[in-house]
Amino acid sequence: MKDYHDPATSRPIWASGLILAVLAAVCTALVAYTNRYAAPLIAANEQKYLERSLQPVIAGIPYTGKLSESTIVIDTPHALPGREPVTVYRVFSDDGPVAALFVVTAMDGYSGPIRLLIGIDFRGHLTRVRVLQHRETPGLGDAIDSTRSDWIDQFDGASLESPPRDEWAIRRDGGQFDQLTGASITPRAVVKAIKATLVYFEVHREAVFAPPVTGTTNDNER
Repeated sequence: MKDYHDPATSRPIWASGLILAVLAAVCTALVAYTNRYAAPLIAANEQKYLERSLQPVIAGIPYTGKLSESTIVIDTPHALPGREPVTVYRVFSDDGPVAALFVVTAMDGYSGPIRLLIGIDFRGHLTRVRVLQHRETPGLGDAIDSTRSDWIDQFDGASLESPPRDEWAIRRDGGQFDQLTGASITPRAVVKAIKATLVYFEVHREAVFAPPVTGTTNDNER
């Protein structure tokens, strides 16, 4: 009987190892090539998305440059809402500071933390507020989202003088701001977070706009 040898089963071990090594090298080269040429495109797309996300809170206000090009991070401990470092996007014009956009977290929402983007102009007036992330109840607390209702628009132009700071509360608590039908915990958390951010800005306005353009600041360093 003729003896039959399958080349695949009789291939030396070193040959199989060589094939695997070549395949690994090719895969590594492809990944490196992809990272080298795709990374700038990914970064550019992320930058465009960030700019689009910031635009709603500064719409209609003249400024120069990009909204995200002058950023500081306020490290903990701080008096802003949330327990993590706070990113602030500083907006300038040729005449000087225009506004600061704070990314803060209201920790006492009904269903969890509520992440907010709060724009404050140099005078201390709110430009606009937008909800970035939340887990509030659909049909109730989720009305804080601008895609669900115009509830959040009532803060446009508000400051610690208008309404007075002791009236920064929902109407159920004796304040000036509307609550949501069937929900008071969620709007209460948002109002509290916005007021705290305004108070922080009032106290630390000069530090917020001070050089350096980028870096980490801390209340204890001021």
